[in-house]
Amino acid sequence: MAETNIGSRWSLQGMTALVTGGSQGIGYAIVEELAQLGATVHTCSRNQSQLNESLHQWTTKGYKVTGSVCDVSSRANREELITRVSSQFNGKLNILVNNVGTNIQKPTLDFTGEDFSSLVNTNLESAFHISQLAHPLLKASGAASIVFISSVAGVVSIGVGSVVYGATKGAMNQMTKNLACEWAKDNIRTNSVAPGPIRTPLGDKHFKEEKLYNAFMSRTPLGIGEPNEVSSLVAFLCLPAASYITGQTICVDGGLTVNGI
Repeated sequence: MAETNIGSRWSLQGMTALVTGGSQGIGYAIVEELAQLGATVHTCSRNQSQLNESLHQWTTKGYKVTGSVCDVSSRANREELITRVSSQFNGKLNILVNNVGTNIQKPTLDFTGEDFSSLVNTNLESAFHISQLAHPLLKASGAASIVFISSVAGVVSIGVGSVVYGATKGAMNQMTKNLACEWAKDNIRTNSVAPGPIRTPLGDKHFKEEKLYNAFMSRTPLGIGEPNEVSSLVAFLCLPAASYITGQTICVDGGLTVNGI
């Protein structure tokens, strides 16, 4: 049942959150947004120095954020991460944001078996496994929310070189729907946020290619977006005010997916 108090409906005060890959880009914005709304957040990154710099910035701002080094493509690392989070948050977790994702952009015929396995493991298997591992913590919290960071590539074609990437994100969107139904009995909501072209270190690397940049710009009415335009939706989905929203894939894409010929 949704909260009736207006203030508590729009606050994450007293809640705990895990955001994977939070040291830069969209992940960084999500950590900051959740912390601003009162959540105590744990995040992880493969890069120790980058993580330390981000933690320093958040501490300076007075946010309650901790972090640890973790490569989510490693099954052992994922298990260690959830063990750490369980210990830190006393076996309860309100929010899980599966944010980590990567892309190997090359024509389909150039893809190797290793490329395929790497993308599926990093983008899809890691999110599935972390959700599995976190389930007892989420259930124990009494009311929990999982948000998967997907992509418009899981909804529409975004051009040559994104077949496998798009497949992992499309599968993530379907996983969102099924978990929403399966775990509703445990009061765990699951939703998927699908960003379009966003200005991040990974995105900027792709936008350097003029042809690709122009293709996105021609298809996106509002142009390239910013990380905090994604994090605001993620945070909303985690709020008590969003307590009846589950199983949805919501695009934050400046109009890309609705722009016809």
